Amino acid sequence: MKNYNQPKEGKYLRAKSKVDRIRGFYGHLLAYLIVNTFITIMKVTRNLNNGESFSESFFEFPTFALWFIWGVGLGIHAFATFGIDYILGKNWEDKRIQKYMDEEEEKFNF
Repeated sequence: MKNYNQPKEGKYLRAKSKVDRIRGFYGHLLAYLIVNTFITIMKVTRNLNNGESFSESFFEFPTFALWFIWGVGLGIHAFATFGIDYILGKNWEDKRIQKYMDEEEEKFNF
């Protein structure tokens, strides 16, 4: 049961904490993209200079392993930040059905 007489300070602190967690996730996402892109470019460039073709140097397991392993951690961070309600919220099915109905209506209105 929710207490609707909570002080505004408590609500503010909880909201600020949530915003801080979201900002932390986006920082993690940005670091993931920048660092992995840089490492991939450096690795491919090095392998190209060693005589490998682009496909040989780019499509190696270590290239994708770094993205995948860190991506799993990023996914866990996203789930911890946004939770299941963000992915499959309370009205998720209704929103999806309405979206598909709207798309179909737009398709037949042209």
